Amino acid sequence: MTTHIEKRIVKYRVLKPEDKTAAKSAPEPPEELAHSPDGRTAKVIRMHEEIQRPEVLIGSTYKIKTPVSDHAMYVTINDIVLNEGTEYEQRRPFEVFINSKNLDHFQWIVALTRIISAVFRKGGDVAFLVDELKAVFDPRGGYWQPGGKFMPSIIAELGYVIEKHLQTIGMMRKVELDVHQKKLVEEKRAEFEARARQQDAFAKSHFPDGAALCSKCSTAAVVMMDGCMTCLNCGESKCG
Repeated sequence: MTTHIEKRIVKYRVLKPEDKTAAKSAPEPPEELAHSPDGRTAKVIRMHEEIQRPEVLIGSTYKIKTPVSDHAMYVTINDIVLNEGTEYEQRRPFEVFINSKNLDHFQWIVALTRIISAVFRKGGDVAFLVDELKAVFDPRGGYWQPGGKFMPSIIAELGYVIEKHLQTIGMMRKVELDVHQKKLVEEKRAEFEARARQQDAFAKSHFPDGAALCSKCSTAAVVMMDGCMTCLNCGESKCG
């Protein structure tokens, strides 16, 4: 029997007899149908490692500039669009690349991007990568980002970048404070700002720091002048 192949073969796999037996005995999952606006119906495609890379992917590039390196890192995450044009259309991360002029970290950058890309292509819930990367701490210490946020390592910042991307494409939900938490934060912020605006009568002094208290006028204005303790407020002097 001759089989006519119309598409170019890009990948193949040898099917063993035990694979056929396992496939027959395994229960088939319920079929999901995707309906396009033009009325066509097709089977819903979920992300898995058998999906071939299309010619064109949608990509987003994020810049990471840290104080521990003179050169910035550019993280590009490419997404594949599944069930395009149907009610089940969704973007899923497919691969990640990191580019930088700094070649000190070249080996682990290549290894890390390949592993993350492989996890992306496996499908399923890939959000666990975010927590794993954010939990990596640099033994030499982290650094502070502009705005006052502490970053424990470059790997942790990569985790925050992936988290931001997954939130953008709808795979992760951005954690927000509820109404009561927002109200509490606003009250505490207003209380702190009001406390900072209050001026203590003794907070500011017109006399040098470290001046001693004068026994005559009770003002912290006594300093050593010409070998004699003299009050700069009332002129009281131990030398007469």
